[in-house]
Amino acid sequence: MTTIKGTLHRITYKNEDNHYTIARLKIHDIREPVTIVGHLAGVAEGEMLLLTGRWVSHPKYGEQFKVERFEVTLPSTLADIRKYLSSGMIKGIGESMAKKIVDHFKEQSLDIIENEPHRLCEITGIGKAKMTTVSRAWDQHHAVRKVMQFLQEHGVGIDHASAIINFYGRDALKVLKSKPYQLSRDIPEAGFEVADAIAIKTGTAPTDPERIKASIIYLLLKNESDGHACSQQTDLIDRCMRLTGASKESIELAFVNLEHGKEIVIETDWQESSQDRNISVVYTRKMHKAETGIAQKIKAMLSISVPNYELNEDEIEIEILTRLAIKLSDEQSDIVKELLSHRVTVITGGPGTGKTTLIRAVCALFGRLHQKVILGAPTGRAARRLSEVTNRKASTLHRMLLYDPDTELFGRNQDSPLDADVVIVDESSMVDTLLMYHLIMAVPINGILILVGDIFQLPSVGPGNVLSDIISSGVVKTFLLTKIFRQAELSPIIINAHCIRNGQMPVLERKTKEDGLSEFYFIENNDPERVVKTITELCSNRIKNAFSHIHEIQVLTPMHKGEAGTINLNQKLQEALNKTSGGVESRGFVFKTGDKVMHLKNNYEKDVFNGDIGVVNEVVKSENRIVVDYDGRLVDYDILELDELTLAYAVSVHKSQGSEYSAVVIALTTMHYPLLQRNLLYTAITRGKELVIIVGSRRAFEIALNNNRTDMRLSGLREKIQN
Repeated sequence: MTTIKGTLHRITYKNEDNHYTIARLKIHDIREPVTIVGHLAGVAEGEMLLLTGRWVSHPKYGEQFKVERFEVTLPSTLADIRKYLSSGMIKGIGESMAKKIVDHFKEQSLDIIENEPHRLCEITGIGKAKMTTVSRAWDQHHAVRKVMQFLQEHGVGIDHASAIINFYGRDALKVLKSKPYQLSRDIPEAGFEVADAIAIKTGTAPTDPERIKASIIYLLLKNESDGHACSQQTDLIDRCMRLTGASKESIELAFVNLEHGKEIVIETDWQESSQDRNISVVYTRKMHKAETGIAQKIKAMLSISVPNYELNEDEIEIEILTRLAIKLSDEQSDIVKELLSHRVTVITGGPGTGKTTLIRAVCALFGRLHQKVILGAPTGRAARRLSEVTNRKASTLHRMLLYDPDTELFGRNQDSPLDADVVIVDESSMVDTLLMYHLIMAVPINGILILVGDIFQLPSVGPGNVLSDIISSGVVKTFLLTKIFRQAELSPIIINAHCIRNGQMPVLERKTKEDGLSEFYFIENNDPERVVKTITELCSNRIKNAFSHIHEIQVLTPMHKGEAGTINLNQKLQEALNKTSGGVESRGFVFKTGDKVMHLKNNYEKDVFNGDIGVVNEVVKSENRIVVDYDGRLVDYDILELDELTLAYAVSVHKSQGSEYSAVVIALTTMHYPLLQRNLLYTAITRGKELVIIVGSRRAFEIALNNNRTDMRLSGLREKIQN
């Protein structure tokens, strides 16, 4: 190993995902900078680096220094400290502020910023907000590097360093050193393997009970991330033995200790329908509480009689006709009348069967009865759409329930219920077990809950199959809308969607209107590269002529990776649709003015939510900042917040749930095989309002159509409601 020291002169390439960096290092007394390569997290131009590694010869680029380990040497003299802080690498500190800090704290300046940032408020001109900005920027710049160095020293992959930093903040190193197995509980995506590698290297015995317990929790959380509310105990034991090498006896003892410690709940004598045998299943404590709570609240609400609203069919019909100027079908009229006599109901049906009309009718009718109605949906997009079609205020469930992201608590609960007589939730198939628990606990015990959704769509991203379980329990009154209305009967999109829903091969040959155009096209192509090229041509030419606004056209694909995944499609579509130069780079993406982007997680400070789509309005390159336009509302993102954004020319089918687009283009190839299933295909097609084009192979279409895996999730909610 060789050690070299120098100043980071210029970063020529950096992968924001894994921090792989190519840079030029200026070494004292050597005229030309040398090229260095390696995983260099949290370094900036102008910093002094101490590098350990070896010289390698690249066939094209010549001599390079391959970095194995590195340290950043912070400046020690007053002049160098002032220069370091004035460089702009720490957000919030400019030349003037750097001078004030150094004049006040002298050689202790950097130590104060890192360990006692509150003392910055001693300086005139630095308030609490400014101090917080500086402290956060320092942590972001230096904490990543320290965690990365620690992980590398312990032979651990660095892929999850950012997740660890984001979760633990400045306590990340402390947790890694003192309680590594906490990662298995807090950051399942980082996983047991990361925690285990650190713990074993620092002396933890392979038979340590904490190690075995952590592996069980990790496997449970991994199953939850795959959509399961619980796990079979025998399966967990087998997987735990393979993962840890521990004996069956020690693993069974770990289950006992976890149950005594109230981290898990084990249910025995669980009936496995497919095998006609009894099994034991294991829940995390939180998931068991949620499932049990949903079932208990439903049964409690159903036990309370509903007031006798004395309205006959004629009065209902006149009221709806007067308020909405629509005449309900016989099926809809019967449902509206019966809705008045149940505390909890479900309305389900495919596209074109009148679910939205029913919601409007129910709102009008309960308004006539002086009952307060509130509307909600799982996502911001679904809530906005619900508000548009009903002409009433609708909000996300998190906002309705006054969710606080800092405490992860809901302001509305059984002790402080919603101020409503009737709660209507649209797109209920997207609601997972935990969110449904918090929702139903906040509904007044003497209120009315109406769940509206299409159970043939993809289930929730989170664990459980809640709407389907509630329906299949047979306890909650369910109204299945089957009649397709006359206008919808003329739409090949809706006709084909219903064929897919029923497992029938739709007519893929186009049926044209009088003007020679159609609403549904299937363009067959078995080559993924050609699929991408065709989609790019469609979006940049033919479809764009009919749907000119960027929000009107949406490309959907089952997967993120691969030739026809979101990552590659977004790059190709950006190249074709946005010729603007410049931009700000983050995580391998370059965000440019005019780009279509999607927000990836709920941000209550910005009032932007997971799945919201906007357009980049401005790029301020000098400040590493961009401004995104969300339907006329401008939202700022600095460089540290860009991990909340991704390009959205193409999005996954899962991310499109709850939205409708004028034109939808769907990539469908056999490379998507792991995710090809009927409800995914059905969900994708039902996102299109005026035009749906599928580009891909007929074989992939057939695989998806014949793969009806909607009942694969392990959940006990149905039985709990029944019992």
